[in-house]
Amino acid sequence: MIAVEHFRKQYGDFVAVAGASFEVPAGAIAALVGPNGAGKTTTIRTLCGILRPTSGTIRVAGCDLADDPLGVKQRAAYVPDDPPLFDTLTVWEHLKFIASAYRLVDWEPEADGLLEQFELAEKKHTLASELSRGMRQKVAIACVYLRRPDVLLLDEPMTGLDPSSIRTLKEMIAQQGARGATVLVSSHLLSLVDDLCDHLVLIRRGSVLFHGPMSQARREFGGPNQSLEEVFFRLTSEAERSV
Repeated sequence: MIAVEHFRKQYGDFVAVAGASFEVPAGAIAALVGPNGAGKTTTIRTLCGILRPTSGTIRVAGCDLADDPLGVKQRAAYVPDDPPLFDTLTVWEHLKFIASAYRLVDWEPEADGLLEQFELAEKKHTLASELSRGMRQKVAIACVYLRRPDVLLLDEPMTGLDPSSIRTLKEMIAQQGARGATVLVSSHLLSLVDDLCDHLVLIRRGSVLFHGPMSQARREFGGPNQSLEEVFFRLTSEAERSV
């Protein structure tokens, strides 16, 4: 699970995240949404240990980020919106590197299956430098899936993917939740995560406006048939009026 209490991230006088608190239970698939500059990427990069919080408490997969950052990195996996790959390694060599780094055994059949699912089998021996942006995205996600993390942090994972790959990715994210992993998906494509996520974390100007089950958000802000987009605009407009 993910548990965040009074998380603040500040750069000089600029406050990127201002005292955010939220939880995402084990097995949940949560959408992290908000306007541009709301603090979504800062939040995800802090959760996985890349950034250090200015203050607050963060627990990921049972590990306190301040006390056990290595434990967080071992149990959580992060895919940025434009993942950096090793240009001189092939697709298969990336998977082999991950298997070696995390001491995976008998990983080859699963790796082959991931390449098939992401339609990368024909690119197995292609250098990363020769791949399109969408294919590089799929390689990064396949590497993450190979290690079966307890917590999966995805920042705009559908950027650059074709419709078929988006459908495959959504199915595979659902599978991660079904096996008990906690998934946090940051996306500005609300319609694409609407039918995927069962929890919502809505952030605006570094503050959390809502966190909880998607059904609760719909019930409190419009009705059971409201789309995520309608809930988003209802919440943000109410926040604007209260300023």
